[in-house]
Amino acid sequence: MPDFNGRLSALRARMQASGTDLVAVGPSSHMLWLSGVSPHGDERPVMQIVSADHVAFLMPKLNVDAARKDTDLPFYPWADDEGPNGALDALLREFGVKEKSGLKVALDETMRADFALLLLGALKEPRHAFTGETVAALRARKDAEEYRILKDNALLNDRAAEAAFSALKEGMTELDVAEVVKIFYRAEGAVAEFTIIGFGENGAFPHHHCSNRRLKRGDAVLVDIGGRNRGYPSDMTRMGHFGPAPEGLEEVHAIVDRAVKAAIAAAKPGVRARDVDAAARNVIAEAGYGEYFLHRTGHGVGIDIHEGPYITATSDVVLEEGNVFSIEPGIYLKGRFGVRLEEVVILKADGAEVLSGLPRDLVRRG
Repeated sequence: MPDFNGRLSALRARMQASGTDLVAVGPSSHMLWLSGVSPHGDERPVMQIVSADHVAFLMPKLNVDAARKDTDLPFYPWADDEGPNGALDALLREFGVKEKSGLKVALDETMRADFALLLLGALKEPRHAFTGETVAALRARKDAEEYRILKDNALLNDRAAEAAFSALKEGMTELDVAEVVKIFYRAEGAVAEFTIIGFGENGAFPHHHCSNRRLKRGDAVLVDIGGRNRGYPSDMTRMGHFGPAPEGLEEVHAIVDRAVKAAIAAAKPGVRARDVDAAARNVIAEAGYGEYFLHRTGHGVGIDIHEGPYITATSDVVLEEGNVFSIEPGIYLKGRFGVRLEEVVILKADGAEVLSGLPRDLVRRG
């Protein structure tokens, strides 16, 4: 069970350090992380609002009873025939902020814009920011329990990838392989977060949607999959081929693997995210394939499959111990194949620990 009181205390420390007066999160992964509450999200305004000495939920009445099962924090409920303004006004007065001017309000960046504007419109000349200095910064540093869940999920994902490659047969479709993966997850008590299966030329689309493209001899095979279990996802990419390897696949695979190793070696607490990206990108550029590396090197992994820190060429975010993120350089050759190799790592004091135990070797089938 997460320590929600500890998380709230840590948030208030971050608020004090960043000069933040209020934090408001919507029905999102931020709220789930902060309180364990995951209410139905629709057009009805719902927020968890935190100040230095108060915390409460603005919540539609029809959702309150279900939400009370997950928290003992106070609610300010409102009914459809009343609207949310009165409940929000009462909450802000209880917090002692209704009449204060110039408050700094950190808004959930995933919250509906009309929720955010409702709150800002109820305050006097507020200054707004997003959660990068507060909730998001705390979520980026995983605790011991989150690490254990992510590690277990990564090892489960290893076996899901092995099941995918073992199932390869000439004539089967990408959708057939995706179904093998989904069945594997269900049998293990997990659910598929996503499945990207790319045969041959389809592997050159980084966010390919599985299709009825049939497997034939000489195809490269890209398997990028993730399953959600105990509230957290996994994410990993491995490469193989069916029958003889297409021309150039082994060379490109070796380059991408060197890029992964370089980024892992560069990933340490105190290093900027952009320097990890550069470590991978330089290997690929020096090999003559720089223009074919089409995306960032990685993204954070937590409750959300994509969250901070983002490992991009422009990010000056300083990485910290406990950060969990992907390292996934790629080379995409249109009309031929794409190669992406992906690891999820956690930063320890002495560097990056890879969560997967599955080798990155090319898998041959057929």
